[in-house]
Amino acid sequence: MKPQVSMLLLTWFGVLGCSWAEFFTSIGHMTDLIYAEKDLVKSLKEYILMEEAKLSKIKSWANKMEVLTSKSAADPEGYLAHPVNAYKLVKRLNTDWPALEDLVLQDPAAGFIANFSVQRQFFPTDEDEMGAAKALMRLQDTYKLDPDTISKGELPGTKYQATLSVDDCFGMGRLAYNEGDYYHTVLWMEQVLKQLDAGEEATTAKAQVLDYLSYAVFQLGDLHRALELTRRLLSLDPSHERAGGNLRYFEHLLEEERGKVLSNQSSGAVPVSQEGIYERPVDYLPERDVYESLCRGEGVKLLARATVRDPKTGVLTVASYRVSKSSWLEEDDDPVVAQVNRRMQHITGLTVTTAELLQVANYGLGGQYEPHFDFSRRPFDSGLKTEGNRLATFLNYMSDVEAGGATVFPDLGAAIWPKKGTAVFWYNLLRSGEGDYRTRHAACPVLVGCKWVSNKWFHERGQEFLRPCGATEVD
Repeated sequence: MKPQVSMLLLTWFGVLGCSWAEFFTSIGHMTDLIYAEKDLVKSLKEYILMEEAKLSKIKSWANKMEVLTSKSAADPEGYLAHPVNAYKLVKRLNTDWPALEDLVLQDPAAGFIANFSVQRQFFPTDEDEMGAAKALMRLQDTYKLDPDTISKGELPGTKYQATLSVDDCFGMGRLAYNEGDYYHTVLWMEQVLKQLDAGEEATTAKAQVLDYLSYAVFQLGDLHRALELTRRLLSLDPSHERAGGNLRYFEHLLEEERGKVLSNQSSGAVPVSQEGIYERPVDYLPERDVYESLCRGEGVKLLARATVRDPKTGVLTVASYRVSKSSWLEEDDDPVVAQVNRRMQHITGLTVTTAELLQVANYGLGGQYEPHFDFSRRPFDSGLKTEGNRLATFLNYMSDVEAGGATVFPDLGAAIWPKKGTAVFWYNLLRSGEGDYRTRHAACPVLVGCKWVSNKWFHERGQEFLRPCGATEVD
């Protein structure tokens, strides 16, 4: 008997409260930065007004003194012959000029700096900037977007226009380079050159770009192009010491390569890759191509910063393959939570008594959860002895998502796109209690929008008579 995977697409009318607790992992959390930046702009404009008022007073005093001194310096003795002028000269130098000194020494920036210092402790970190850059590159790879499309902000479902400057693109390429990701380094440095050649103004110099790009293509094995780019760099900056050394090294390697080609001519032609076209490196995820194809809506057969447990130690930790933030809600947190739990119990026919708490998650910039199983395959999990394994998953979509963010099942060719008020339910275990390996699933990166979900994991204990065991291992 062939096992069947139960998957229901359900309409969900529950109202759930939002909870969000690293910035790039949660769009909900990032909204706080919008208001912080708005407050900084207000504070900055207040500082500018104070600075302008101060400069206006200083300018007025300077103009007044310029007129006065032009007269007094023209006939000093005649000017001072008038006792009032003599008195006012003494007074100005003893009282008025020191007062001006006090005005000049006043620091209108103190208020802005104080506010900035308070806000700064909540600013994103280098880790956030790296995470945000990696998120853009993840979207670039998953949805096959070229850097020019991202730079121009031409994404589906976008409400606002957003573009990347030359300096922004250079920052992307440099971050990739610092991570040893030469594939993306090349893509983004080439985009920088494209925008520079189009005449866009920038602080980034072309020589800087060629420095990174030449070494990146060398690391990707394209010696000929690395040599050509290095020569271009030296034509712009003949005194570039590193480029000079690289040029000699590349020329030496090229001579060695030519010698090998000549010695191997009798064995056949040497394969040559298309110049400037580089393959994306193979990574750790075996079903990467299938997973990302489903995320793009290709090959779909069925339509319908959170922590993870380390597979070796069982310890909860953060992971780059899951980019979101989550919170666990207990029934007594709010009456709505109890109501939602009852509704899931009625829909599934399973008891929530042994289920895990309701989890609410918000996916961040390029938020995703790569292919994984919900059921445990680790015998050391303490919960297995008491509540049993995760029998089933009930996933609620709490927001619409403009583009991306689908839940996909690579082995089944299934994809479910988020729609507010709907849910998806599936059994993780066969009736025998064995894990159903076809339920390996993933949350695709959010391309445009803000994705809120909540889920409930039902465990085996308490379901013995609600979902009885089958007669065989594969039931």
